[in-house]
Amino acid sequence: MLELENLGFWCDPVARGGPENMAVDSWLLTQEIPVLRLYHWKGPWGSMGYFGEVEKAGTLLPEVSLVRRATGGGLVDHRNDITYTLVVPRTYGLAKVKGVESYRLIHSALATALESSGHGVELVRHDYDVDSSSCFEKPVEWDLINGQGEKIAGAGQRRTRKGLLHQGSILLRKSADGSLILKRLAHELARNVSPVDLKPSGESFTELVRQFAADSWQKRR
Repeated sequence: MLELENLGFWCDPVARGGPENMAVDSWLLTQEIPVLRLYHWKGPWGSMGYFGEVEKAGTLLPEVSLVRRATGGGLVDHRNDITYTLVVPRTYGLAKVKGVESYRLIHSALATALESSGHGVELVRHDYDVDSSSCFEKPVEWDLINGQGEKIAGAGQRRTRKGLLHQGSILLRKSADGSLILKRLAHELARNVSPVDLKPSGESFTELVRQFAADSWQKRR
């Protein structure tokens, strides 16, 4: 495991709309500090991966508002999930390894955190041959499934010159304490974990919100 020396754990207390949540994650990447963020949604939202088709997504989730992520992956309904983001600056080993390896390492740590929280999970060893745009209907290698074979955790990743952006979603059948699970994940990922209280602001952040809300972003192909 490419353990981080230090990691900030941010339980974001502000419920935000889709474009603002995506803007916060992109803003975090510019700060060049390792952060694990747990966050919430203001109203019913879903998100689609960078390469998702907005028309198809709207057909599959007609009852929610949609936002396009900067990361890959499938369509996610966020009404009942635990949503989190891990940001790792480019100077850290976890940001330097290949995508499939960083995905495996992060989800292996998440599996341990879930197991210690009373949720039995298993790492998927291969992509499932399922024709679906929905993230939780199509497990891929190193996703997490439960004892019934149902996918319960997936993510999308993006690498930039600033580092690694990992946007994840956890969907559990029974009620769960998201903050406890994510705190345990933080301690699996890093030697030293400290709570942080971040406040995205400024014109650059406002511009990021505008970008994620713009039709040119939402409807891009």
